[in-house]
Amino acid sequence: MAAHEALLPLSKLKYSTIKEISDSGVVLSSLPSCYACRDPDINGSTEILEEEVPIIDFSLLVGGTAKQRAQVIQDLGKACRDWGFFMVVNHDVPKRLMETMLDACKGFFNMREEEKQEYNGKHVLDPIRHGTSFNTSVEKFRYWRDYLKVFVHPHFHSPAKPSGFREISLEYVTRTREMAKELLKAIWESLELKPDDMEETLDLNSCFQILIVNLYPPCPEPELALGIPPHSDHGLLTILSENGVNGLKVEHNGKWVHVKPAPNSFLVNTGDHMEIVSNGKYKSVVHQAEVNASSTRISIATALGPSLDTVVVPEPQLVKHEHQLAYNGMKYRDFIEHQQANPLMDKSVLDLLKLQK
Repeated sequence: MAAHEALLPLSKLKYSTIKEISDSGVVLSSLPSCYACRDPDINGSTEILEEEVPIIDFSLLVGGTAKQRAQVIQDLGKACRDWGFFMVVNHDVPKRLMETMLDACKGFFNMREEEKQEYNGKHVLDPIRHGTSFNTSVEKFRYWRDYLKVFVHPHFHSPAKPSGFREISLEYVTRTREMAKELLKAIWESLELKPDDMEETLDLNSCFQILIVNLYPPCPEPELALGIPPHSDHGLLTILSENGVNGLKVEHNGKWVHVKPAPNSFLVNTGDHMEIVSNGKYKSVVHQAEVNASSTRISIATALGPSLDTVVVPEPQLVKHEHQLAYNGMKYRDFIEHQQANPLMDKSVLDLLKLQK
């Protein structure tokens, strides 16, 4: 294919989503050039580690002794400082609910394309959006991914189909939101801040929570494609579960770490607003989604942030002197809109708010 074909809009291709390509029965001998966003020579030389990521025992945080809770808080602080990422085990989200939620998400993507097109939102703040890649209106290359994004708090939304999706997703996002708040409270304590101040500072009673379901079908040349490129998340915490097919990589000490979650666990990463409110003590982690040639990967993320109208700035107690202020503030709604309306690239929006030292 000619190089300029990578610039063709997705609407000019025969299929509008990756799911359509996968279901078409057409066997691709090579990747369409508009999806070839990686150089295999460069990628092949990038070191990938198989390190053990930090593990947090949630049961000890909420039901352990005072000494056990204090140790978990210390471990959380270290994980946020050194990684911006950790795995949560022994949580109180039922395994059956996780499995049912996964089935419901499969059900959505298995609907006819005409049914899903009802949710093809046009604006990044539309409460329900189904689409492909990240933002096809501004991208030079496409990503091997279809998605469903749903705003679930403070106002709960849900697609009408498939049957039961609304009830299952409501229970799932409620349980994960409760878990995220407990983790945030402990992270706040790890910064030696009062947990009661967190609710007011971030307006967590009206916190913004979004459900993001990602579908990554098999790819004919996975070494050339990406499910989603290196980026940081915009919120405070993102809680992720998978269907048993690995593909998440996180950046750690300048190298990529391939993450293999334990069964019935959640993967949690810190977002840009955690970095802002902590004045850079805890960094948002850059991560990416890779694809493979044989299996469909599904990931379910719930991202929790402050209320949309909150302007998050570094917590004053973490800024001892004015010259130590690391970030300006921006209304959270504007931050999301700016990130989602532009090509996704590392910490592009956070970098705009960073103060030069």
